[in-house]
Amino acid sequence: MRDKGREMWHDTSPFPTYLLTLRFNYNNNIMKYHYNTCGTCARAIDIEINDGVITSVAFTGGCNGNTKGLSAMVAGLKPEFVIGRLKGIQCGAKGTSCPDQLARALEEIEAEKA
Repeated sequence: MRDKGREMWHDTSPFPTYLLTLRFNYNNNIMKYHYNTCGTCARAIDIEINDGVITSVAFTGGCNGNTKGLSAMVAGLKPEFVIGRLKGIQCGAKGTSCPDQLARALEEIEAEKA
């Protein structure tokens, strides 16, 4: 883990392409994360969490309607609930999917808080 001011990079995944960037907004208790995906059409996921609740998810790339729908469905939910629902979902023979990548990002976020 490297600390550069208010940004921290943390990579616990066995795949070196994963990158979780954390940005903290201390005024409003909002935590912003940027997660580089691996193995999906979506290239990255931006996540905002406010007081333990997901407030915003935005995918870069991927199937436009599906990623927007997924983002709308998880808004207002706790990360641990979303992880339980989405972890392990596969897209074709890829071994992962956009929902699975979101679950992995949330797992890394939860591990970072512990």
